[in-house]
Amino acid sequence: MITNYTAELLNPVFLENCRKNPELGPSLLFFSGGSALKEISRTLKLYSHNSIHMVTPFDSGGSSAALRHAFSMPSVGDLRSRLISLADENITGHPEVYRLFNHRLPANGHHDELVNNLNSMVDGSNPMVKSIPDPMRHLICSQLRHFQSSMPENFDLRGASIGNLILAGGYLHNNRELEQTTFLFTKLVGAKGIVRTTVSENLHLMAELEDGSQIFGQHRLTGKEFAQIGSPIRNITLSNDAKQLIPTRPEISKKNRKYIDHADLICFPPGSLYSSIIANLLPKGVCQAISRNPAPKVFVPCLGHDPEQFGLSTERSIEVLLHYLKLGTNQDCPSSQLLNHVLMDSSNGNYASAVSKSRMDKLGIKLIDTTLITEQSTPYYDPDLLVGTLLSLV
Repeated sequence: MITNYTAELLNPVFLENCRKNPELGPSLLFFSGGSALKEISRTLKLYSHNSIHMVTPFDSGGSSAALRHAFSMPSVGDLRSRLISLADENITGHPEVYRLFNHRLPANGHHDELVNNLNSMVDGSNPMVKSIPDPMRHLICSQLRHFQSSMPENFDLRGASIGNLILAGGYLHNNRELEQTTFLFTKLVGAKGIVRTTVSENLHLMAELEDGSQIFGQHRLTGKEFAQIGSPIRNITLSNDAKQLIPTRPEISKKNRKYIDHADLICFPPGSLYSSIIANLLPKGVCQAISRNPAPKVFVPCLGHDPEQFGLSTERSIEVLLHYLKLGTNQDCPSSQLLNHVLMDSSNGNYASAVSKSRMDKLGIKLIDTTLITEQSTPYYDPDLLVGTLLSLV
């Protein structure tokens, strides 16, 4: 057990100032995907309205799969999820919009019934839409109308996220410009932070396992819709095709590079190691920008079981993360320039294994073992403690 740094790390005066003036809060940047940061993001917006979230557009499961198949578009599910987590939920932020964007159509509904439900949202007669004041209601109906007019007759609406449909409508209407659509969505929900997809291309994840097999699609890696992988991941890459490997490495936009360059802290948070974190590092320019930024770079290991980390110890997962960070930059780049803190709670957390302080020292990484999990939050990180600790590292 490493010395507990909680009392030293948490800066009550700074945290109180952040709560009083969140619009002036620091820019903590997260590379992530999925829903692992939902509660952390909801806490973070109380302290800063300047957090930056780089999320993956490669999800190939759930309702995102239907949209991607129908319109050959990047996934917008993680984008929507993070924007909703950062949304203004009080009365000034129009909670009716928040509720609508979180709403899903019935998973067992009949096709005609679901189409009628969608039609009522498009014409504004649906109670959930009707309660939203103009001009927001008009704008939402307009985006849904764009989706509806492009929707194939056999499109599966079961379990569809209304927020995803609105985003898809905006994407199709705005000449497939995801950045412009994201800006619109950000304003609609009053997001207290910046959410971006790392790239905007319609790409797919392909993983090669140690046993030589290949797996195409993010949804086949997570262990949610398909059986968990039975061999460690040897390599993961981006492909232009969903069924065969056509390697590609798109470059991030100048705006994304600027966000990474100037962030006050960069965090690789809890979540699926390969499909949520490492997938964000694969585009050209990401790791170079990380290496240039002198701000703290923090890895917070996943708690519990991550199917993607089959065969990996916690220590090995840190080394894998460093491997991909170095692949994207000069191999001679010091590890400490890419990752310099590992934050964990070994007393209360369920990790795959212990982490050697001496090994981290050799890599130039400071292992901070502190209280991040409470009796109320277990088996997960306590959002207030984790956010407070990250802010105090700035």
